[in-house]
Amino acid sequence: MTHPIYPCLWFDGQAKAAAEFYCSVFKNSKILDHNPLVVTFELNGTKFMGLNGGPQFKFNEAVSFVVNCDTQEEIDYYWEKLTTGGQESMCGWLKDKFGVSWQIVPAMIAELMGDPARAERVTKAFMNMRKLDIEALMNA
Repeated sequence: MTHPIYPCLWFDGQAKAAAEFYCSVFKNSKILDHNPLVVTFELNGTKFMGLNGGPQFKFNEAVSFVVNCDTQEEIDYYWEKLTTGGQESMCGWLKDKFGVSWQIVPAMIAELMGDPARAERVTKAFMNMRKLDIEALMNA
């Protein structure tokens, strides 16, 4: 296989608006091409396609995009940008204004969860959070 696999997101006539929004949120992002049916764009080096497919299908939490953040400032930034017009959920999950689900998580969460002595405490801590708090997770 010589071409990378990339996701296609089904929108109800809002593919270009969504691509423009995502490109404004994520650094190193750009719209690659667009026409009335399809827009291709790149977010921080990852290619996406947005399709103006109509109202038949809606996004749900079965598919989400994970944003690994190194600092609380990054978590705060992505949380604020992506929840504007959207909806907060629990455990670092949110839906943006287009209905796409995101997980805004500290990059070090895997390390914390990999420590059997801490995993249960860390899980208990993040299960009660909407936006994740790195300091609280580190102290768990």
